[in-house]
Amino acid sequence: MSLPDNAIAIVGMAGRFPGADDVRQFWTNMRSGVTSITRFSDAELEDSFPDEVRNAPNFVRARAILRDVDRFDADFFGMLPKVAAFTDPQHRLLLECSWAALEDAGCDPARFPGAIGVFAGSSMSTYLLTNVLAGELDPERFASDYQVGFYDALLGALPDTLATRVAYKLNLRGPAITVQSACSTSLLAIAQACQSLLLGQSDMALAGGVSITFPQKRGYLHQEGGMVSADGICRPFDDDATGTVFGDGVAIVALKRLADAMDDRDHIYAVIRGTAVNNDGSGKVGFTAPSAQGQAEAIATALAVAAVDAGSIGYVECHGTATPLGDPIELAGLQQGFGMHRVDRPTCAIGSAKANIGHLDAAAGVVGLIRAALTLHHGEIPPLANFRRLNRHIDASNSPFYFPTTAQPWSSGDGPRRAGVSSFGVGGTNVHAVLEEAPRIARATASARRHYVLPLSARDDVALRTSATALADDLAGRPDVDFDDVAFTLQAGRRAFEQRTAIVATSREQAIQALHALPATIRTAENAVPLVFMFPGQGAQLPGMARDLYEPHASFRALIDQGIEIATPFVGTGLREQLLQPDARGGDATGLVQPALFIFEYAQARLWMEWGLEPTSMVGHSVGEFVAACLAGVFSFEEGCRLVAARARVMQALPPGAMLAVRLPEQELKAELGDGLDLAAVNAPSLCVAAGTVREIEALEARLAGRDVPCRRLSVSHAFHSRAVEPALAEIALSAKTIRLHPPIVPFVSSVTGRWITATEAVDPQYWVRHCRAPVQFAAALATAARDGRPYLLEIGPGRTLSSLAPQIVDRAALRGVITSMPEPDTGDLSDAAGAVWSAGLPLDWNAAGSRGHRISLPTYPFQRSRHWIEPAPWHAPPAARPVAPVASSPMPAPPAAALVTQIVEIFRDLSGVTDIDPEADFIVQGFDSLLLGQAARAIEKKFQTKISFRQLLNETPSAATLADHLASILPA
Repeated sequence: MSLPDNAIAIVGMAGRFPGADDVRQFWTNMRSGVTSITRFSDAELEDSFPDEVRNAPNFVRARAILRDVDRFDADFFGMLPKVAAFTDPQHRLLLECSWAALEDAGCDPARFPGAIGVFAGSSMSTYLLTNVLAGELDPERFASDYQVGFYDALLGALPDTLATRVAYKLNLRGPAITVQSACSTSLLAIAQACQSLLLGQSDMALAGGVSITFPQKRGYLHQEGGMVSADGICRPFDDDATGTVFGDGVAIVALKRLADAMDDRDHIYAVIRGTAVNNDGSGKVGFTAPSAQGQAEAIATALAVAAVDAGSIGYVECHGTATPLGDPIELAGLQQGFGMHRVDRPTCAIGSAKANIGHLDAAAGVVGLIRAALTLHHGEIPPLANFRRLNRHIDASNSPFYFPTTAQPWSSGDGPRRAGVSSFGVGGTNVHAVLEEAPRIARATASARRHYVLPLSARDDVALRTSATALADDLAGRPDVDFDDVAFTLQAGRRAFEQRTAIVATSREQAIQALHALPATIRTAENAVPLVFMFPGQGAQLPGMARDLYEPHASFRALIDQGIEIATPFVGTGLREQLLQPDARGGDATGLVQPALFIFEYAQARLWMEWGLEPTSMVGHSVGEFVAACLAGVFSFEEGCRLVAARARVMQALPPGAMLAVRLPEQELKAELGDGLDLAAVNAPSLCVAAGTVREIEALEARLAGRDVPCRRLSVSHAFHSRAVEPALAEIALSAKTIRLHPPIVPFVSSVTGRWITATEAVDPQYWVRHCRAPVQFAAALATAARDGRPYLLEIGPGRTLSSLAPQIVDRAALRGVITSMPEPDTGDLSDAAGAVWSAGLPLDWNAAGSRGHRISLPTYPFQRSRHWIEPAPWHAPPAARPVAPVASSPMPAPPAAALVTQIVEIFRDLSGVTDIDPEADFIVQGFDSLLLGQAARAIEKKFQTKISFRQLLNETPSAATLADHLASILPA
């Protein structure tokens, strides 16, 4: 399928609708023909109609409403409680849906590389009239102070700030434009967003609308031939239609240029092929009357812009107000716009969401677009609810249009499915959009990965567990979901919040089980977490340890190949097999093991660093310290390969020996060694290693067994870090002198001294010679590395040797966490470690880590809403204010300092709604912005009759305590 240059992809959508809290439930209701219009008893009505109106025979107690519009997650969006209460629910719900639409699109705006625009409109703010002005503010004073005072109420209700508030709260940097054209507002917003994308002003755009008016539970008076229904039922195009029913709702879509969406592997609901916008002008019977001619021209223009034939349109989502005047005009305009004459059989279904949920005013157009997009996406045409027989004033005979009364499948036929969407506003702004089903994208072969990492985060543990349950339920209902897509969407398309966990699973079923039994979650640190790389030494090796990372990671593969090529001339063949073949033999041969460990650990460390994990410091056990030194820049990878390979070759030629790990403190083990054995390592306070000849080690093992002292032979061929290696030191010294040594640029701890290595030690060839003979002071070295900053320890290499030692050396409370890269031989893909380091708050780059798949729709953030509301109440005029004398002539006596603090806190509590104000903390740190500080300055001036400026609160007296001190110093005693 070709990609037209002007095609726009719908990549995300979100909304709250009458009878449906999200888009999925909305579609379920649509395809089932559910009508979601609420009928009220007299006791439920909130309107102010007198009894004579309510008792009139034409009074209809029906409206389509939303639940819980008084509730909002103010903390999520960084809004103070009082500000949230002043803010119109239209603004608040649009804000929540904007975030949800971006998440549905798999887009974290903080990581999106381009400009995201916002285009939206709303209905008039009746919340301002019925609640804020009636319950909190003096309307006359508000009007008198318009544009100057009462900013919380003003900005919370002003249509001008609808789109800009979304842009501000979500940090979106594209155009932010409020659109208003009455009933066609939100489809006009979508048309404008498409133009912004095509002009390059935006790289992604949110577009939609909202209408929530108060009181919600209200009735209306029906008038014959008027706009509203006689019985509270909306019947578009039906012969019994008597008008529409108004209601509340909010919806928004996320849009991208089609080519970009396909490049980014986005989930595409449908494609907008073209839009058109016009106005009726004055060629109609009245300002509020529709015009068939104007509507027809908008439809015909949209088809021309889309460059598609009207005969290819299989569904039209109509404006469909169900008014006696509007429906016949709309069908006439549609037929004229299509330019069609007689057809053998109808091929284009007619629908309207208003039949199900009423007329959502400024949100109606985007709701219609979502319904049409889902019709294309699911390949199913929903029924036109409440339709029985066609309006007698509409002639649809021999036309392409039919009116489905049941859901029916929609096959593609000879070409892609296409749909039209109409929205017409009072005053004559007509908008039409032409949609097409999403292009079929060839999928790559399913990945052969064994483990999938599902990162989950939220602002707190409750929200995180709610999110996990929602994801589990979603996966349970989608048996055909591609798990690569699930993992990719969560990794690449979600904001990383403070409370985290990560599920590692091999199947959908395992993931569902793990999500329902979520382990303990982690709260990430406010500051950067120090990261310590730990590199194990000989004995940790596994045959084929590099296999799982070799094929999928090109950079890792290149380093493995390079290392093998450099080291092979020193140690002979077999190195490649040791690294890549799980059944390789000779796994304890020093000549192969030491260069294999060095190459593998270095390549794995570089892979972690490529994924965004830069070590704060490093520590290595024996040969592992060579990896740390190489990463720190003491010598190059090539020089390190040569040095370690030469060292291994010389050691391989030494007489065989043995090493024994003993569960004793250093001094107690030394007492058991006698003259024939050496202390080779202090791995933990009560775990040391002895080295010597095989016979001497066997004798020690027998003595210790007689005392019930736990001990274990190590899988090594020689007695390292003992007198047995002394014959090799001269040749090792020659090798060390051939490489260029540099001071370290990343700190690492010496396993010789147990202290931070100095530049003098690092550049001294004799240090690296002594390193082979001296006992490994790993316990002291790790204690040094973990001394400051509560670090996170990441073992790099095979196995879990050092991770097991760490808790024996360092108190768990002093560590952020400990994880091994490869805990078991069959988990070489780093999945468990990747999930763990991300959960700990370390900056793992999922894209660099090979996250792959396509973005799909998954459950979005579970907002933790609470009530933020101003109750409507009769307004009573306040008593006349007494004149305030000039400050200089009658200053207010200063109360005690503690009382001043209390009064200042009370002022801020009243203005913000925050109850736990810290008198010692800065106002800005507590979330009090410049607007609130300006209000506070005026309130303080009024209360204490002394001049306090906004700048003083910001800079000179930035807390309640400092402000109290200032007031105490200037007010008279």
